[in-house]
Amino acid sequence: MLRDQLATQLKEAMKAKNAERLSTVRLIQAAVKDRDIANRGTGKEQASDDEILQILAKMVKQRDESAKIYEENSRPELAAKERAEIIVIQDFMPKQLSDGEVRANVSAIIAETGAVGAKDMGKVMAALKERYAGQMDFAKASATVKELLNG
Repeated sequence: MLRDQLATQLKEAMKAKNAERLSTVRLIQAAVKDRDIANRGTGKEQASDDEILQILAKMVKQRDESAKIYEENSRPELAAKERAEIIVIQDFMPKQLSDGEVRANVSAIIAETGAVGAKDMGKVMAALKERYAGQMDFAKASATVKELLNG
């Protein structure tokens, strides 16, 4: 489904002569194709929608880090370009959960899995990644899991 959406958006960006959106969609497609090639090498199918969402989340994180570095080094024009790419990438991702929603979902999964301590953190994180791929920053979610399990 995401592949079709990417192809449609690519065509629309070409027709609209929107160079910024076009280049970002092409970057996304290249990253997906790289994952397909890597999967083919290990005998797996082409990237699933969940894998594509992981790729998109990684791309957003990379661009956010780059934008911060550019801002620290007085390069606002490059930071703005990175932020513009983030907006385009996020168009293909599901709505991000708020901090409160993340905390509530983490609490629910902890209760559901019966997690009691730090040793169960992996089990909780696996359940979160399975259910909320692309909807939350798992680095932040990890901190919340740690806090709730140790708290």
